[in-house]
Amino acid sequence: MNASRILKSALTCAGLATAAQAQINVSGDITVSTTWTANNVYNLTGQVYVTNGATLTIEAGTVIASAPTVNGAGALCITRGSQIFVQGTQDQPVIMTSTNDTATWIGGDPKTGTWREAANEWGNLTICGQAYMNENQIGTNLPAPDAGNYGIMEGLTEGFPGDTRVRYGGGNDDDDSGTISYLSLRYGGRVVGLGTELNGLSLGALGRNTDIHHVEIMNNVDDGIEIWGGTVNLKYFSIWNIGDDSLDVDQGWRGKAQFGLIVQGHSVDAAQGSGVGDNVFEMDGCEDSFWQPVTTSTIYNCTVVGQPLDGDHATAWRDNARVQLRNCVFMDIGERLVSFDNSDGDTPIAGAGYGASGTLSWANTWTTPFTATSTVNPPANPALFYTVQTSGNLIEIRDSVFFRNLHASAQTEANARGVFAPANDNVNNSALVLDAQSPIVGITRGPLVVRGGKNMLPVTFLDPRPKNEALTSVAAAPADGFFTPAQYRGAFAPGQQSWLCKWTASFAFGFTPECDPGQSICAGDGSLTDHTTPCPCANNGAAGNGCAHSFSAAGANLDGSGIVALDTTPNQPNQVILTSTNSPVSSFTLFMQHSAAGDTAFHDGVLCAGGTLTRLRGRNAVAGAATFPNNAFANDSTLTLSSRGGVVVGSGVTRYYAAFYRNASTTFCPPATANVTNGYKIVW
Repeated sequence: MNASRILKSALTCAGLATAAQAQINVSGDITVSTTWTANNVYNLTGQVYVTNGATLTIEAGTVIASAPTVNGAGALCITRGSQIFVQGTQDQPVIMTSTNDTATWIGGDPKTGTWREAANEWGNLTICGQAYMNENQIGTNLPAPDAGNYGIMEGLTEGFPGDTRVRYGGGNDDDDSGTISYLSLRYGGRVVGLGTELNGLSLGALGRNTDIHHVEIMNNVDDGIEIWGGTVNLKYFSIWNIGDDSLDVDQGWRGKAQFGLIVQGHSVDAAQGSGVGDNVFEMDGCEDSFWQPVTTSTIYNCTVVGQPLDGDHATAWRDNARVQLRNCVFMDIGERLVSFDNSDGDTPIAGAGYGASGTLSWANTWTTPFTATSTVNPPANPALFYTVQTSGNLIEIRDSVFFRNLHASAQTEANARGVFAPANDNVNNSALVLDAQSPIVGITRGPLVVRGGKNMLPVTFLDPRPKNEALTSVAAAPADGFFTPAQYRGAFAPGQQSWLCKWTASFAFGFTPECDPGQSICAGDGSLTDHTTPCPCANNGAAGNGCAHSFSAAGANLDGSGIVALDTTPNQPNQVILTSTNSPVSSFTLFMQHSAAGDTAFHDGVLCAGGTLTRLRGRNAVAGAATFPNNAFANDSTLTLSSRGGVVVGSGVTRYYAAFYRNASTTFCPPATANVTNGYKIVW
């Protein structure tokens, strides 16, 4: 964790370290409505079911930290007809993790911690709903949509024959299983048996009235998020270091998703699919290839960072899945951007996959308009059943940017499907390699490690905000009440704070940037340009003129491109250093921040880059050291703009800085009683 985050913890979260929290063990079924509160830490000691129509409410700031055991510790399942309300906020997220994770938190602060190569330390969160799905493994299920169809949730086992707690599915696409907001799930994925593992977040047949936003999966042994059927929508999701597929959809998912960050890596040293990441998006349409409903979805604004050496596929397609991917960033992917897997292998019939039993072929699905619905086992009301796609073709990757995708087969199938045809408005920079050409602000990878027999380059820092061709898109998502019409590519808005700030493990572990507005951190991240030159003494020292002064601004780690890098020196926060040289001895020097050039009025302020006009700090220039915050200055006065106090400037905001000084001497530009140095413009 970097030093600025340690300082932040000490300044803003000290209360968390001293708050008395009771340890509550949870086991068995929750059959009456229950609230978990932030003054307790909850330990799941077995498979816990919320059942009997009960509601589980989890207040903001609550930690569920389960102790690892030989058989995988506890897990939580919300059964059909019951609800969960996770009430996390950006400042006080709800965290579900292991006690091994919380042991790394500094002073008990969940905004700190250390990443570990680990998973399987507890189970997961599973939510079972009552929307339509399809599953051919249940003998009574029908191939056409039917309210009686159900599935047995992967990773759960019946406690007795006919145990309905493990079932999902029904006939209500408007089903409401509750709300999840600002939830971080870490180090989970209990292994039940060979090929049967718990995903980070399992969603079985949830209806569209279920609300899920700002959810993170960090380090899981199996998939990050898996969705079976239903119509649930996702917004603002982050999936890191998953041991199998990052986002896996199946059995007729007919929902929407927007603003997703996916970073491939590994959770543990195990085979690909059980510890080392497999596919980024794995998209299964239906069972037996011709059952309905069939997955028909639209995904906007995802940023995908793959594994460039031994990564698997960015998008894998099976069993007639129909998904539109738009306004995305795909970079550093492995073998294939588009992989035609055809079938998941579970289907017992010959000729399974696209085109089975009279369904559309793989090639034709890419060229068929969204208005077409399958005539094989159709619902009675197909137009009402398939409502998510509103333009384009049934499968498409459109208005996206591709960067540094260098594997020999990375584009083979994508080319065959016309992904890079001009009409799709894609930007194919796959052959480019320089970070300056990247569609994101920055990425740092650690040394090569071999995990599960695969060569991995772990992502150790990522600023996923857009750059270059990702700054704008040709089109934007429709304003349909769910989608945000964001006219850029990828999951993050230009010039704004990352939505990962504060609540995620990636933030706590130092993988993603510090906060900008709303947090007492002034992180330098911009260009430095001199906007005036020192005035001639003939101007008599009028305000706004330099007169015998010179003035500079520099970042603690300023590289040749003019970017202020993050300072990770122990006990030094991210900072920009302002220096006024040649101040008259014994004069009073005052550093000023302005929102416009030439604005020199006096205002009391705070030592931070926020606000529009502030007096930053003043000291008498006397003989002695020239370091801030010492009281002694020689002719050089220095101010460090750092992680302290006040309203904070946002990324991309411009501020102007200068030093004001007073002196009674006539040595400098007589009659010099008040002077302002030349200034610097800083774009944060």
